[in-house]
Amino acid sequence: MSDKNKSVARALLDQQGTTFAAEAGIKLRDTPGPLYQLLVLAQLLSARVSSNIAVAAARALFEAGMRDPRRMAEATWQQRVDALGEGGYRRYDERTSSQLGEAAELVNREYGGDLRRLREAGDVKKLLQEVKGIGPTGVNIFLREVQGAWPEFAPYFDSKALDGAERVGLPKSARSLAGLVAGKDLPRLAAALVRVALRADAAREVRAAA
Repeated sequence: MSDKNKSVARALLDQQGTTFAAEAGIKLRDTPGPLYQLLVLAQLLSARVSSNIAVAAARALFEAGMRDPRRMAEATWQQRVDALGEGGYRRYDERTSSQLGEAAELVNREYGGDLRRLREAGDVKKLLQEVKGIGPTGVNIFLREVQGAWPEFAPYFDSKALDGAERVGLPKSARSLAGLVAGKDLPRLAAALVRVALRADAAREVRAAA
């Protein structure tokens, strides 16, 4: 792997390497609370809103006490709408409030509130899509972020991350990208690549720094 590629990877981590989970205040590890919070974030990021708004809405939900599926399900529809609005997530707030409630009920009913049981149950990608509000995009978001805690999915770079790699001159190969950073930094690299895929100015800054 070329020194230039490694330099670009370092610049990506330095400039854009905060995971979306960390930005939402989630201390991601293989325990029920953080895993559920990541699921909520993946639901919010799946809609056609900016990532900044989705992250702010997730933080608002968590600050309102909806940090686990039991509390999310017990919250009223209006309480969820109000929290989403507090985070600026207004365009899809009513539909998303319903989806969050239904998803929380499913996680409670099928997995006892613990997504580690979903992990153990079999086809994780298929089972995640049974959660209301999680489609293929949501699955990609969840697995990009969770690969540090669920290493069987690493290296996980979806098409959006690979688009970012191309934009900064890195190979569009998950295996090649994984060779540029330590294993613990794979979620950060994936998040950074998504950010440069979404923002041409961020890509230019990374290339200039490298």
